[in-house]
Amino acid sequence: METLTFGDLFVKIDVENFRNRRNDQRWNRVSVGDVIERVTWSDPDKECLVATPEATVNPAHARVTYAQANELINRVANGLLSSGIPPAARVAMLVENSVEAWLSKIAIAKAGMVAAPVNIMMAPDVIDECLARVGAEFVIADAQQWNTHGDDLAASGLTPIMMIGGSDGGETPSFDDFIAGRSAEEPDVTIHGDDIWEVLFTSGTTAKPKAVMISHTYTYMCAMSQIMSMTRGLQHERDLVHATFTPMTFHIGDHLMVFGPLMAGGTVIMGSKPDGKEMAQACTDENVTCLFGGSPQFIEGLIRECHENPATYDLSSITSMFYAWAPLDPKSFKAFEALTRPNLVCWELIGQTECLAPHQFFLNRHRELFEATAPAQNYVGVPAPLLGSTVVDADGNDLRGQPGVNGEAVYRSPAMFSGYYRDPEATKAALKDDWFHSGDTFAYDEQDQRVMVDRYKDMVKSGGENVSSIRVEAVLHQHRSIARAAVIGIPDDTWGEMVTACVILSPGHELDEAAVIMFSRERLAGFETPKRIIAMDSFPETVGGKILKYKLRAALNETNATT
Repeated sequence: METLTFGDLFVKIDVENFRNRRNDQRWNRVSVGDVIERVTWSDPDKECLVATPEATVNPAHARVTYAQANELINRVANGLLSSGIPPAARVAMLVENSVEAWLSKIAIAKAGMVAAPVNIMMAPDVIDECLARVGAEFVIADAQQWNTHGDDLAASGLTPIMMIGGSDGGETPSFDDFIAGRSAEEPDVTIHGDDIWEVLFTSGTTAKPKAVMISHTYTYMCAMSQIMSMTRGLQHERDLVHATFTPMTFHIGDHLMVFGPLMAGGTVIMGSKPDGKEMAQACTDENVTCLFGGSPQFIEGLIRECHENPATYDLSSITSMFYAWAPLDPKSFKAFEALTRPNLVCWELIGQTECLAPHQFFLNRHRELFEATAPAQNYVGVPAPLLGSTVVDADGNDLRGQPGVNGEAVYRSPAMFSGYYRDPEATKAALKDDWFHSGDTFAYDEQDQRVMVDRYKDMVKSGGENVSSIRVEAVLHQHRSIARAAVIGIPDDTWGEMVTACVILSPGHELDEAAVIMFSRERLAGFETPKRIIAMDSFPETVGGKILKYKLRAALNETNATT
């Protein structure tokens, strides 16, 4: 190990060993805090982040260039460091989408600390438990969120250090008060790619959230896994204008939807929520070239808005669009193509917080297969090049070459989490046989394309058969009286589990249970057909619109126990 001198700086550089090295200096490190800074050397005045009007806190920060964004990050980071917060301290975040919130998250990382953003839609006791588990002591919050949760969080020992959207001159500094007088110089912090910069709490569709440890390297690899697809149809990658409307601060999505475009030197349009009107207006105003549509229901909301107001919106700048979580109806794809362009590139992806180098199914490339199978089957294609994945049975045997046999999708990738914080048993269970076990039930088809059958824990075991809730829901969605459906299994003495469909009715429709069951039976096997249809006003959901089926099961089981 040699010690080299650069002016007054003494740095130890290993020029002897080929293994067990550690690149952690500013000129060679992997750090999420450097992503924006790197672009300032080539295109500092290019717009970096743009908030829609609905996601704007302070109009002065609604549109920021790469140079402006990096300066804001540095001022927040230096403010955190001067506050005496120690390295690797967990800084909780209770925020919605805004430029100020997202840049503050990156500033936490650049200061060598760990961001711990929480889903604002979780119950207060779950938020308290999550933050206690990771040992958070400080919190950056939206003023509105603090008004709702502040008393509980303060009682648990959390100290607010910034109030985004709060009054200037308040007891807790607003964003602008916090950065006032802070240095815009690059923080002097040693960071390595394997360091943890963020802890994300899983959405918990099947159980209580786990604390997923995210490294700098994970984020880089996630971003790189999608950026080529996002720039389809463009002459230059820096022409990318990507719009996203799902949560980007407390959800894994920003690793693809924000970091990806920024690594290409593009521009990110950040909305407040996946509302059809907001999405259509932003795509029109900002000449969006790539859209993350979220789930199919959000895309269909956008289509409806454009059809109802055809003279208001222009989506012709969009060259690519992708979505997640569920199959898109081919009729919706055709309608979206008609709003954009005939050569639109579109794909479905599936990933999860622990591993977000996803599977991809390109609708254009496999159009005949897509139109023949969607939405009844959820084809998710093949793994992205950064992802190694297969399907295994309960004994860990590879199911390649056995089309139609259900198993669990397992993953290997550099875009991989580093474990569940302080939960070695859950980590060990997820990482066995040198694979990450996703908990998703997949099957191969004859061409080795993957079909997502269901979440493993969402499969209904009825009459000795495994029933895919996704397949049954796809049939129910074809009934004109049903807007949304969630299929679950309810314990039953006869069936083991009774296939039960919870539905939200379309406006102006009433439930005819017998008619819906008959409709389903004409399209499904007898063991797949719902035995009971229950109308509801709403479903418990994650931020991405995924239905929390364990909550539905618990509610119905409780109801059955009291009747």
